[in-house]
Amino acid sequence: MTATPAHAPSHQAIDRALQVISLLGTRPSGASLQELSSATGIPKPSLHRILSAMRDRGFASQLKSGGSYLLGPAALEAAFRFHSSLDLRQLLRPLMDEIQDFSGQTIHLATIEGPEVVYLDKLEASIGVRLTSVIGGRNPAHATGVGKALLARQLTTTESVYAWATQYEPLASRTSRTITAAADLALALGETRARGYAIDDEESESSLYCVAACVPLVFGPLIPPLAISVTGLKDRMLKLGTDALGTSLIRMIENFEFAAPTDAA
Repeated sequence: MTATPAHAPSHQAIDRALQVISLLGTRPSGASLQELSSATGIPKPSLHRILSAMRDRGFASQLKSGGSYLLGPAALEAAFRFHSSLDLRQLLRPLMDEIQDFSGQTIHLATIEGPEVVYLDKLEASIGVRLTSVIGGRNPAHATGVGKALLARQLTTTESVYAWATQYEPLASRTSRTITAAADLALALGETRARGYAIDDEESESSLYCVAACVPLVFGPLIPPLAISVTGLKDRMLKLGTDALGTSLIRMIENFEFAAPTDAA
């Protein structure tokens, strides 16, 4: 049996069409046939056939004959329909399951709103104590692993940390270990950026330890910033190894294949 070439004609046509859609997505003012050909390396005759097919299906448009090409209404409708129906819990639950299978601990999915994190999902584990966090609940961002992971991405300079802390002062003290000073928070966020993951060392709840990392904005700025955490009793978490948990968490997030949600049958 003869193997199918890696770039069979049908696959090549699909790949080229996707290149065109991706490029037009970066050109809100449109792009000429010449510009598209130069940017993609697709010969003009082939490109013209692809664009004609895309126009017939509404995925490309031209304001006038011979003019620039733009993304068509069908492409925009598909994108906005996807975003409007996107269920983040459904999308990320397989990743949370994978992380819990690896760690055996409680997993949180959260976003940030002002000075607080909001828990979007939670996978409880039998760790010997019941956490106070609940889906839809809130906690101070500066006192949590997910919060510090998100703040480290949001506040990238010492000045921005001080401005944030001043805006929301006084920073609430959840335990005796909670960071409440802007200088200490700036240091912690700098360490978070250097490691790639955040740590909550009994700062939100006594005896609990947390490692957290941000989730890439794979679906663009219309999706809220997200972070996932692994939380457990401090002694158990330290035995698992902070760096081992942190680097594994980052690796699993980076390697996770985000798939579009499907409608329920």
